[in-house]
Amino acid sequence: MPGQNLSRDEAHERAELLTVDGYDVVLDLRSAIGDPESDGGDGGDRQAVDPRTFRSVTTIRFRSARAGASTFADLLAPSVTSVTLNGQALDPAVVFDGTRVALDGLPEGENVLVVDAQCAYSRTGEGMHRFVDPEDGEVYLYTQYEPADARRVFANFEQPDLKAPFRFEVTAPEGWTVWSNGAEESRDGGVWRFAETKPISTYITAVVAGPYHHVTDSYSRTFDDGTTLDIPLGALCRKGLARHFDAEDIFLVTKQGLDFFHDNFDYPYPFGKYDQAFVPEYNLGAMENPGCVTFREEYIFRGKVTQASYESRANVILHEMAHMWFGDLVTMQWWDDLWLKESFADFMGVFAMVESTRFKDGWITFANNRKSWAYRADQLPSTHPITADIRDLEDAKLNFDGITYAKGASVLKQLVAYAGRDAFLEGARRYFKKHAYGNTQLGDLLSVLAETSGRDMVTWSRSWLQTAGVNSLTPVVTYGAADRITELAVLQEAADSYPELRPHRVAVGLYRRTTRGDLVRYARAEVDVAGPRTVVAALAGVERPELILVNDDDLTYCKVRFDEASLATLRAHLGDITDPLARALCWSALWNLTRDGLMPAQDFISLVLAFSGQESDIGVLQMLHAWTRTALVHYAAPGWREEGGRALAEGALRELRIAEPGSEHQLAWARFFATVADSASDFQLLSSLLGESARIDGLEVDQELRWAFLSALAAHGVADESVIDAELARDDTASGKRHQVRCLASRPSAAVKAQAWAAVVESDALSNALVEATITGFGQSSQRELLAPYAARYFDAIERVWAERSIQIGMSVVRGLFPALQDDPATLAATDAWLEAHADAAPALRRLVLEARDDLARALRAQACDAGAGAGSSRGGPEWPA
Repeated sequence: MPGQNLSRDEAHERAELLTVDGYDVVLDLRSAIGDPESDGGDGGDRQAVDPRTFRSVTTIRFRSARAGASTFADLLAPSVTSVTLNGQALDPAVVFDGTRVALDGLPEGENVLVVDAQCAYSRTGEGMHRFVDPEDGEVYLYTQYEPADARRVFANFEQPDLKAPFRFEVTAPEGWTVWSNGAEESRDGGVWRFAETKPISTYITAVVAGPYHHVTDSYSRTFDDGTTLDIPLGALCRKGLARHFDAEDIFLVTKQGLDFFHDNFDYPYPFGKYDQAFVPEYNLGAMENPGCVTFREEYIFRGKVTQASYESRANVILHEMAHMWFGDLVTMQWWDDLWLKESFADFMGVFAMVESTRFKDGWITFANNRKSWAYRADQLPSTHPITADIRDLEDAKLNFDGITYAKGASVLKQLVAYAGRDAFLEGARRYFKKHAYGNTQLGDLLSVLAETSGRDMVTWSRSWLQTAGVNSLTPVVTYGAADRITELAVLQEAADSYPELRPHRVAVGLYRRTTRGDLVRYARAEVDVAGPRTVVAALAGVERPELILVNDDDLTYCKVRFDEASLATLRAHLGDITDPLARALCWSALWNLTRDGLMPAQDFISLVLAFSGQESDIGVLQMLHAWTRTALVHYAAPGWREEGGRALAEGALRELRIAEPGSEHQLAWARFFATVADSASDFQLLSSLLGESARIDGLEVDQELRWAFLSALAAHGVADESVIDAELARDDTASGKRHQVRCLASRPSAAVKAQAWAAVVESDALSNALVEATITGFGQSSQRELLAPYAARYFDAIERVWAERSIQIGMSVVRGLFPALQDDPATLAATDAWLEAHADAAPALRRLVLEARDDLARALRAQACDAGAGAGSSRGGPEWPA
């Protein structure tokens, strides 16, 4: 029988056969505490040898469409105690193979399956995750299932289109509180019973249990017909984070979001209560479990952060809330149409945030940050249409990517410009009412949007949803004798591998300097770009601009290019652009030029040094810091890195010292300075700031900033193990432990690297969070020679790691330990050799290696551009390739 990986064909066959009427799931979680012989959890033993388990008893009521049919239920468990089908006991040794429960000879009509199993607690963030807080020894549990890990907690039919109502009963240790999707119905001692849910998919069921700190509030909404909707609100976190928990701001954004979605969706929130749990060692940003949303606890800020962090949290809160309708109420039939929930949630999260909260510049962050993720993903060899071809669960796991989220959201933003806001929202309203508690495919959404907009959605979908790749748009302009535009055209290009030219609704903005030196827009025209060349007739006769910005206001999804005169203007006056969105779009376009090997990395770094100090938008500034570090580490010519590093460190320190005391810009520059510090004087300053023998006016060196400074000192050999351990003693918390592990792994020692490698590759004793921390510490750009021996070891290990470890840990190892810092043709050749020799390796594994190979090849092309061209020699104009 096949293993853990469920195929689309198997799911389709099972959906044709079965209708699921309901689940009763009974979990006994008392084994989460104490010290049973078979713990395997928190010490150094390999968990796989003897895992800590809990009892799971599941009753599934379902109907079969055919008599005598055979199918299976899904279950990943160390052991099964009993299986009963329609009152008849089945031998677990015969029907359970470790991943599936065989169900043969089903009668037509009603069936009842009862499975009594011992399921394993997880340390990888998949299934029932168990976390022991090092600060106080308390144990915390939560579940995470998407796409298919509910089967690690209870037997089920693990596919999104077999929806059913669920009832959960949980027995928990004394003193604990338990949450699930449904409201609490009763509590008898340690037994918690929850109300039956509406029909939902297995992957969005949830249980959260432990001594969590819990805060409550409520939301009330009176509708036009006089009815009132009351929603109990809850927010919870570990007790150790309670002093940092700003639940009032979380509730504020939550209520603002509920108002927005009720105003626009005309479908009352359907899942009763709304709890939001901030949980430890979480692999994702958040998960949209209806009535019990889970978030990574890093959204609770232990120290001072910039407004960009609060904006990011608000965006995630609203993204998950949008899922209550797009994804939970109406769910995709199979993971091919994952975009039906993720693209919409990504778009609606920003839409709601900008329109209903204090974060009015969310579209700037979207243009500068979120879309950069999409542009990168869309140029990888693994790019795919937004509506993807998902053959199985491994494909599904890897398709939670920049295409499904950010490109999809970008395309929806363009759809709103194309079809109109009112038509788009009316289409959503009809979609919810028509398909509530059901499953849909692409055509179901397109049909309602065609009704409401009057647009040809089939043609639009074919261009935007069913083809891959990103187009480039470049302005070409000619001028007449009076220095006015004779003709301005937009050239559209596509990569040879994905030659689709798409319809784009774009705005073209013309900018020039005022007498005060501000670079402002003085003319704008919208146009439908179609085909390789489109004339913008409305701008003929307009005075000569200094800057032409295609895709002004960020209406479409494309890479923006510049004519030569515009590029020269940006070199001299980028910081003078007064509109923050236009400025962000220019930065994004310049970064794409750098990534594409069309602008030398040192040119981009010079622009950042010249103008980033003038950047008012803190999110854009922090994005520039990240891009600049990538440019130095991966895209700059090796011979220039040392000089470039010194320039960045000097520039960061200069901006840190002149930033407004106590401002978020000062904090951002302090963090960036720590990442680029590279001299004895830099390290002395960081050490003195840690030791409080030096201070910068207004800069509060709180615990999180202390770890940021210490990380730099550890990576350069300035702080040894005793200093790192002393910092842990000062911050003996779960967060402190992760920082300590990262700092220890970052030290420049062959023995340290060997120990870190072994901890991640040769053992599975570490939790998912500590695996991530170790990998992050391991790969330091200042330690290329030290890491060189691990290139060959990587290729020797990855197939075994993929086979032995969970897919989440496998992804972390394969992505995180790829020898990207060995950026030379030999590493590229070694990657190609592995791919050629492992043509039959798991497709998901090959995809990860192909993506890493593409990043490496891109880095080598960028380095060649940087080495072969001096500053100021970037090419411009229509000859640029896509």
